[in-house]
Amino acid sequence: MKPFTTLALALTLALPLQATAAAAPEQEPLFVEAGTLELEAFRWEKRPVVVFADSPLDPMFRRQMEALELRPDELRDRDVIVITDTDPDAPSPIRQALRPRGFMMVLIGKDGQIKLRKPQPWDVREISRSIDKLPDRQQEIRDRRAAPVR
Repeated sequence: MKPFTTLALALTLALPLQATAAAAPEQEPLFVEAGTLELEAFRWEKRPVVVFADSPLDPMFRRQMEALELRPDELRDRDVIVITDTDPDAPSPIRQALRPRGFMMVLIGKDGQIKLRKPQPWDVREISRSIDKLPDRQQEIRDRRAAPVR
């Protein structure tokens, strides 16, 4: 192939990819570290799933995170934000509020109330089922069905 043809082919293939990347809206992060975050910041906006462990190497923590990372779209569809805290020596405001011991997964509703505490990893299907049973989630589903299609 001639150098010009190769360059033209490369540009032809690259331009649609750049246009797609530029047109795609940036998504909010699904996974965040607790740090200085407070649960109140998410009230009526997100459903925090908080995953605690005493170390990021904890096998249950790793299993939980792998399970959550497998199905991010289902979590986003339910307005979930996953907050991780693996440092008990630097207690975050969330760790102080929920007081975990070792591994713990906590589901917080949009109303800021604890909906579920689990000492074992749960997969996204189990978490989704729990969320889908919540009254505010049921209302969201009804509202989406009633909304006109654009």
